Amino acid sequence: MTTAAIIVAAGRGLRAGGGVPKQWRILAGRRVADWTIERFRGQVDHIVLVLSDEDTPAWEEFRNSDLILASGGSDRSGSVSSGLKALEGLGVQHVLIHDVARPCVSSRIIKDVLNALETHQAAAPGLAVTDALWVGRDGAVTGTQDRNGLYAAQTPQGFHFDAITTAHAAHSGGAADDVEVARAAGLDVCIVPGDADNLKITRPEDFARAERIIGTDMDVRLGNGYDVHRFGEGDHVILCGVKVPHGRGLQGHSDADVGMHAVTDAIYGALAQGDIGHHFPPSDPQWKGAASEIFLRHAVELAGQMGYRISNVDCTLVCEYPKIGPHAAAMRAEMAKIMGLSADQVSVKATTSERLGFTGRSEGIASLATACLVKQ
Repeated sequence: MTTAAIIVAAGRGLRAGGGVPKQWRILAGRRVADWTIERFRGQVDHIVLVLSDEDTPAWEEFRNSDLILASGGSDRSGSVSSGLKALEGLGVQHVLIHDVARPCVSSRIIKDVLNALETHQAAAPGLAVTDALWVGRDGAVTGTQDRNGLYAAQTPQGFHFDAITTAHAAHSGGAADDVEVARAAGLDVCIVPGDADNLKITRPEDFARAERIIGTDMDVRLGNGYDVHRFGEGDHVILCGVKVPHGRGLQGHSDADVGMHAVTDAIYGALAQGDIGHHFPPSDPQWKGAASEIFLRHAVELAGQMGYRISNVDCTLVCEYPKIGPHAAAMRAEMAKIMGLSADQVSVKATTSERLGFTGRSEGIASLATACLVKQ
């Protein structure tokens, strides 16, 4: 099932203060938009960021990223329609639509909405209203409102792609959210449990609350990986998923990708889930000559299942030859693609051992890696 998320970030949002649209204000060391985008990495196949044409720096910054960019419309509905259009032709079946001003959305909510779309045309998180509701005028209470059956709407709101695209095309505009557009088109919307922490930053004081949520939610784990493979016969080596011409090959039970093995073990280590040999025993003949991306993908998927996202990885290759520099960018891109990250979250670098030890004698290649995982 191909999935996508549209993050609507074209609003001006100046009510929250700070003199700039709230999505570009700093929250716990990063911009609000950065936190929100990060929540969806690894959760969906494509992310569309809908930007105002006025946000020139953002267009320049994200133009060469893994995000799909779309121009915002005159209102929220127009912005969503622009985001949907940007996904045409990509085979998307399920799409999530999310407000950029909700940077604290949990992995649980995202997964619940996606899972609900397996059996419903539309689904959205809602928080049951528990407080008494008043009707007021001129600062005075003029009545009460029955709260039974009332929910506070949240995002991401999920839909079958074709259904919500058709619904937006037929809608006259002015809807409060995409659920209203969907219902106007006759779609039934399933409510999944929301979360009080999934707040929408609107007022200046909301930043302090969001920062507390992000701060208490930060479960950061570090893992280290180390691997070695000796040289043998061959005319190339596979390093971090890239075929590098060389007068000798690396020996190993799989394809001997020493860099990818170290990164994989670093992720397993951060999760306290053993190493590659624990999950893919070398005694099992089915892994003979296997592509190492099988192991790395498994580690990434396991991290997601345990509720963690990969913040960044750093891999160092230790060898005299081949020279890594000319291939480092391709290695970063390939590793990022496999892990569902952007290239700036992946570091691949090299060093020599000053001709000391087995690497210095060009008997093999060693690799060290560190992975940082954050609880979602």
